[in-house]
Amino acid sequence: MLTSYHITILFLSLGVLLFVARGLGELAQRFHQPAVLGELIAGVLLGPTVLGTLAPDLSLFLFPLNGLNAIALDTIGTLAIALFLLVAGMEVDLSIIWKQGKVGTKVGIAGMVIPFFIALTAALVIPGALGRHSGVDPTLFALFFAIAISISALPVIARILMDMGLYRTDLGMVVISAAILNDITGWIVFAIVLSLLGNPAGNAHPIVLTITLTLAFTGLMLTLGRRLIHNVMPFVQAYTRWPGGELSFALCLGFLGAAFTEWIGIHAIFGAFIVGVAVGDSSHLRERTRVIIGDFVSFIFAPVFFAGIGLKVNFLSHFDLPLVLTVLGIAFSCKIMGGFIGARWGGMSSQESWTVGSAMISVGTMGIIVGMIALQAGIIREPLFVALIVMAIVTSMASGPLMRLILKTEKKQRLRDLLSSKYCIWELKGLSRREVIQEMTALVSGPEGLDTHSLVTAIWAREQLLSTGIGNGVALPHARVENLRAPLVVAGISKTGIDFDAPDGRPATVIFLVLTPGNEPGAQLEIAAEIAKLFRDPHILDQILRMKTFTEFLALIRARVN
Repeated sequence: MLTSYHITILFLSLGVLLFVARGLGELAQRFHQPAVLGELIAGVLLGPTVLGTLAPDLSLFLFPLNGLNAIALDTIGTLAIALFLLVAGMEVDLSIIWKQGKVGTKVGIAGMVIPFFIALTAALVIPGALGRHSGVDPTLFALFFAIAISISALPVIARILMDMGLYRTDLGMVVISAAILNDITGWIVFAIVLSLLGNPAGNAHPIVLTITLTLAFTGLMLTLGRRLIHNVMPFVQAYTRWPGGELSFALCLGFLGAAFTEWIGIHAIFGAFIVGVAVGDSSHLRERTRVIIGDFVSFIFAPVFFAGIGLKVNFLSHFDLPLVLTVLGIAFSCKIMGGFIGARWGGMSSQESWTVGSAMISVGTMGIIVGMIALQAGIIREPLFVALIVMAIVTSMASGPLMRLILKTEKKQRLRDLLSSKYCIWELKGLSRREVIQEMTALVSGPEGLDTHSLVTAIWAREQLLSTGIGNGVALPHARVENLRAPLVVAGISKTGIDFDAPDGRPATVIFLVLTPGNEPGAQLEIAAEIAKLFRDPHILDQILRMKTFTEFLALIRARVN
C-alpha cells in the first residue's frame, strides 16, 4: 500500500522528471532536433549515468530501483507508452496506401523486407559482434534485432517532410504510404515475435492460439471494427460534450485494446496501436480532437516514458563504440538500400530513389520502444540497448540533411527564374479549388500547346490523392506532364481565399500551379521545397497581398530567395 511518504516521493519524482524532460525537449527542438533527444538526455542526467554517479543517494531517493515507488513509476511508464502508440496509430491514414498505389506499396515492401533480412542474417552470422549473450535463443535475438533495424518512425518521417515542404508532393506521398505500410507490418511481426516469449500476463495460451488471436484481432479491428467505430462516432459527437466525449471514446477503446492484447499474450502497446489506426481512420473524428489527444500525450506522457529510459541504464559504462558503429553501419546501409531499391522498382528516378531511401532511414521512437521491450524481456543487454538508442536518434537526425544533400546535388530549377508576368493572375475569379485550377490551367495550356481538359484532369486527380495546401495561406496544385518541354509555374492571388485543406486550416490566398516534365521528377521537389521555405516567414504573405503589380511581386521573391 502506498503511504503518504510514497505518494510524496512519487509526485516529486514525476514533477522533476517531467520538468527536466520538457525543458530539454523544447531546447532540442530549438536546434531543429527531435524532442525525444532532449527527453532521453533528461533521463541520462537524472539517472545512474550522471546524477547516480555524482549524488547516488539523491538519485535513489528520487528514482528508486525497487519497491513500491519503482513499481508505480513503471506502471505510469507502461500507461504512457500505450497512449503514445495509440496516438501513433491515429496518425496512420490507411487511405493513403490505397490512393498512392503500386509505387508506395513497393517502397514499403522493399523498405521493410530488405533491412529485415539483412539485419536478421547479420544477427545470426555475427551474434557476438552484435552483443548477443549466451543465455538467449539465437533466433529470438535475431528477430528482435531485425525488427529494431527495419521498423520506421512514421511521426518523425512526416515531420521531416513537412519541415522540408515535401509532405504533399508526389515523393512525400510515396514515402508516407511506405512508412505507413512499414509501421503496420512491423508491429504485426513484432506482436508475433512477442508471443514467442511466453505470455506476460501469465495466461497459459499456446503460441499458435496467441498468434491466431493476434492476426484475428488485427484483421477485425482494421475491417469491421474500423467501420463500426466510424458509424458510432457521430452518435458520440451528437450526445456528448466536445471534446470530452471523443477523447473518452478514443481512450476507452485504446485501453480495452491494450488489455486484450496483453491478455492474449503480447504487449499491451500493440492493442493500443491497432485501435489507434481504427479510430484515426474515421473521417468523423475532428482534426482538433486529434491535436488535443496528440498534445496531451506528447507533452505529458511521452516525456515521462522516454526520460524514464535513461533512469534504467548507465549510458557511459555500457557504451560500446565498436558495437554502436556496427549497428549504425547496418542500419544506414540496409535502410537506404531498401528504400532505394523499392523506389527504383516502382519506376522512380535515381535521384528520387536515393531521396526516398534517405527518408526511410529514420527509426526514431519506434526503434527505442522495441529496444526497451527487448531489454525488459532479457533478450538483449545494456550495451546493445544503448547502441539501439544511439542508432534510433542518429538515423532520425541524419534523414533530413541527407535528403537536402541529395536534392541539392542536381538543383537547377529556381522559382525566381520560372515566374513570368504572362503566367500570373493577380486576382483569381474562381471560388473553389476546381474553379481556380481550371482558371490557372486555361492561362497556360494555350500558349504551351497543352490540352486543357487533360491537364485539369491530371491536376485534379493529384489533388484528390492528397490536397496540396501546405499551410500559411499557400497551395501548390501540381502535375507531371509527359510532353512538357520545361517546368512552368503559374502564380495566382485569391483575395477571398480558397480552401485547399491545409494542415493549419487556413485558406490559400497565394496559389502556385506547378507543372513539370515527366522526365524531370526532381524539378517538382526543388520548386515545392523552395516555395515552402519562402513562405515559412509569417510576414511575406501580408506583403504580397499589399502589392499592386507583378514587378513588385517578383522583386520580393528575388530578394527573399538566394
